[in-house]
Amino acid sequence: MDQIIHKERFPSPNPGIELSIVTYRSDDLKVKGLLAEPKGNEIYDGFLYLRGGIKNVGKVRPGRIVQFASEGFIVFAPFYRGNQEGEGNEDFAGEDREDAFSAFRLLQSHPRVKGTHIFGFSRGGVMALLTAIQFPEAKSMVTWGGVSDMFLTYAEREDLRRMMKRVIGGTPTKFPERYEYRTPLFQIERLQSPVLIIHGEKDENVSAEHAYRLEKRLKALNKKVESWYFQGFTHYFPPAINRKVVQDLTNWMKKQ
Repeated sequence: MDQIIHKERFPSPNPGIELSIVTYRSDDLKVKGLLAEPKGNEIYDGFLYLRGGIKNVGKVRPGRIVQFASEGFIVFAPFYRGNQEGEGNEDFAGEDREDAFSAFRLLQSHPRVKGTHIFGFSRGGVMALLTAIQFPEAKSMVTWGGVSDMFLTYAEREDLRRMMKRVIGGTPTKFPERYEYRTPLFQIERLQSPVLIIHGEKDENVSAEHAYRLEKRLKALNKKVESWYFQGFTHYFPPAINRKVVQDLTNWMKKQ
């Protein structure tokens, strides 16, 4: 685990799961993330948790990470560069994709990890797809309410346009290649892992169109894909349903 520079214990809401804030190397930056390890010496699958949002929106929540670890995984959730005292600046699935790639390698080299799954929520969906394309050995990939098309995000989310122009350097009209670089659909033929798509059909943060486009593209390429659409739900599922979906998706992962 040579990427780890520093590891510091963090209070865990579950006595059976150890939490640590990890400082790790990504490019030449020191980036931080949250690591959850079930206690003991047992070998588990790794679970790379790729958060949504940017900066303080969509921060990694310890309770959520522990929830996935409790299903029998060693979970690592990068905060992405520039967050929570990490170096550098996020650029919305541009260079900061390396933070996800390095985090995947970190899990792969963990002495108690046998294989690694990738999970992305919201903006993390793009990160997850890019990571699965980069690492064909990933056991599976799940995108939940996930972005798959950056052009579509720009078109749909007027409230994000200023941020996107600032971070990406301009509009899709002016810099189509920068948006294409951030849109995994353009290189999805390289993806090898089985994919599970979870999306609320009433999602207004990331429309279900992102899921439909991804599913259509994967099916056209004869890739292994399963989709769970939830008719009445938005970007956030009610707690009881959420817990059930977490169990179902982790069971799905274990079968891959």
